Amino acid sequence: MDLINKFSGAFWSTHIWLPPNTTWADIAPGSRPDVVHADYRHLIWPIPLAAVVMLVRYTLERFWISPVGKSLGIRSSRPKKAANVPALEMAYAKSTRLDHKCLAPLAKQADMSERQIERWWRLRRAQDKPSTLVKFCENTWRCIYYLYSFIFGVIVLWDKPWFWDVKSCWYGYPHQSVSNDIWWYYMISMSFYWSLTATQFFDVKRKDFWQMFIHHMVTLLLMSLSWVCNLHRVGSLVLVVHDCADIFLEAAKLTKYANYQKVCDAIFAIFTVVWIVTRLGFYPRIIYSSSVEAPRILPMFPAYYIFNSLLLMLLVLHVIWTYMILKIVVDSLQKGLMSGDIRSSDSEDVTDSSENVRVANGSTRSKSKATAGGAGSGGVTQRKVNNHTAEGAATK
Repeated sequence: MDLINKFSGAFWSTHIWLPPNTTWADIAPGSRPDVVHADYRHLIWPIPLAAVVMLVRYTLERFWISPVGKSLGIRSSRPKKAANVPALEMAYAKSTRLDHKCLAPLAKQADMSERQIERWWRLRRAQDKPSTLVKFCENTWRCIYYLYSFIFGVIVLWDKPWFWDVKSCWYGYPHQSVSNDIWWYYMISMSFYWSLTATQFFDVKRKDFWQMFIHHMVTLLLMSLSWVCNLHRVGSLVLVVHDCADIFLEAAKLTKYANYQKVCDAIFAIFTVVWIVTRLGFYPRIIYSSSVEAPRILPMFPAYYIFNSLLLMLLVLHVIWTYMILKIVVDSLQKGLMSGDIRSSDSEDVTDSSENVRVANGSTRSKSKATAGGAGSGGVTQRKVNNHTAEGAATK
């Protein structure tokens, strides 16, 4: 027990997480009558709220999104099941990719020809893939959430000084009040990422399953630390910046599944513009403020360098993802349309963004929130980029 207490004391050292001459007691709730500090105990609220988010999602998908998808003619049928061959099932459980070196031994073991085994393998892989309707429902839900989160974020931040002047994130730090609307914005964003973490085990399985799991956990960690350290102002900015582009990404996916090719192409073009404006325009402005303006206003401390380094790493990822997106745009223009699944569950997909975006263009594939980023986490990581990353230091 003493060892745990020593470790906890060393980890939460005020010399690391707070500005000089500031203690945890100084920013504890109720420490100052004129400031409502963030309460670390409130970080438990996003977990039960995540259950509410999952219930809302289930209700919408079951009673609205799925019927709409069926009315659009989206397939809900599953592929034909492969025959139950124990020897092949054991080999498939070890690896979903067929090793042609093992074809001859498998043929003898299963008493089948090599061609029959290849056909069985294709059926077995197709059997594991979700129907188009399932993917349509998942992407529609994410589109709805990102739309709500972005609109709610803009409404919440509209009257906040740091929304219009990023330098206001640092004035008066760490004694900055958390208003009720910012509290709800943070808690709901975190509850969404908790819900993604839980439902990931039941949603469409993708090649980047564990990468996205780690992304969601890192996003939650960064949002939690930014809350504890009272860095909610810059965290809220990162969240809203990352949510914006994810709306159009998810919309492009769902229109692809609905076979509205021209609409999909148009939305993807809008997504590309919005992505560049928000991720390489507005977001670097936040980076400039945290890297150049903040040191002129605040005394520096180790946690500042930790958070700012993660924000800079996220910017590097945005540049890489932008390159991949632009490659897709060029290929689309050359081929005349975006062909293939925008974010397939195929194991040959290539991970893309914030929530990790995948967009298939013929044979070229490249996700984000966004968690939109999030950075966030909400926000700081995508959704966002959800999808989604640390989709955001100090949040998504």
